[in-house]
Amino acid sequence: MSSVEYCGLSKSFGTVEVIRKLSLSVAEGEFAVLLGASGCGKTTLLRMTAGLETISEGDLLIGGRRMNDLHPRDRNIAMVFQNYALYPTMKVFDNIAFSLQINKMSPDAVRQRVEDAASILNLTEFLDRYPRELSGGQRQRVAMGRAMVRDAQLFLFDEPLSNLDAKLRAHMRVEIRQLHSRLGTTTIYVTHDQVEAMTMADKIVLMNAGRIEQVGVPDDLFDSPRTRFVADFIGTPSMNFVDGAIERDSGSLYFVAPGLRIPLAEQIAVNAAVTAGLRPTDLMIEDNGPLTGRVRLSEKTGADINLHIESECGAIIATVSRETQVGQGDTLRLGINPKKLHLFDHTRGLSLRNTRVA
Repeated sequence: MSSVEYCGLSKSFGTVEVIRKLSLSVAEGEFAVLLGASGCGKTTLLRMTAGLETISEGDLLIGGRRMNDLHPRDRNIAMVFQNYALYPTMKVFDNIAFSLQINKMSPDAVRQRVEDAASILNLTEFLDRYPRELSGGQRQRVAMGRAMVRDAQLFLFDEPLSNLDAKLRAHMRVEIRQLHSRLGTTTIYVTHDQVEAMTMADKIVLMNAGRIEQVGVPDDLFDSPRTRFVADFIGTPSMNFVDGAIERDSGSLYFVAPGLRIPLAEQIAVNAAVTAGLRPTDLMIEDNGPLTGRVRLSEKTGADINLHIESECGAIIATVSRETQVGQGDTLRLGINPKKLHLFDHTRGLSLRNTRVA
């Protein structure tokens, strides 16, 4: 296993720049997730790592060695694709063993490696089957087995669970994470699914328009988003945003918006225009809460209820316990712990959390 360094990396297709002077470090043995919406550049970055796309500018280092001009076959990287890419006329054994066989490894060594991988991935009983005789999850494990036997210094996953149903995705998340814990191989995993990122990553790299918005452990991005983009992207349902201002009254600071006045728990600099972020799970029904609204829709999710509320501040969502007796058309008051309030510069969308009063 090896570390990975992206040093001022850029990628352009003609006049379209899709990666913009990106710098990032992935430590040896780390499970890093590249997260972002379609078109943000995450798959392009992964393909540049594998050598499937050329680098327009900057350097890529794997294990301290510059890889820019090295052929993909010489990088000792194993990649698992979204569509499995299995050979339909080959049985599972031969699909897993193919890269070893073309490198002329001895038959006994090939069998040992394939059987070891199959044991780890619970594929031993399927080695004599064809891909068409397997479920989607089993096919994905075959693709993972093919990567494992190569004894690569780096694993790359390109949205490997996108074609699976929700239950199978949850199962495969656990399997991939357990596989990483067992092998310890440095892994870079691409997904647009924040649940995958939050549950699997040692480190999340949230990308937007070819740039990195924030890097950190999952809790960092959820609890301390550095920008409004991060706050909006991480969390389900998405964070509520309310435009307002910070005002000082008798030495205390308040966030003020139409129909809303919240005392601030920390000393944020007074700003003419700010945006407050309120996570649905941080809103609670209180008899004397500062925010009044009318329930437009009660959305049951099983464990919780998402209340879609029309307030003076606009449409917001509050997530409450399934036992809460609230229905469509009800009027209620909501409170929020000031320590859970996120404040962003209205113009640039940057967090004001570390901006102190002068």
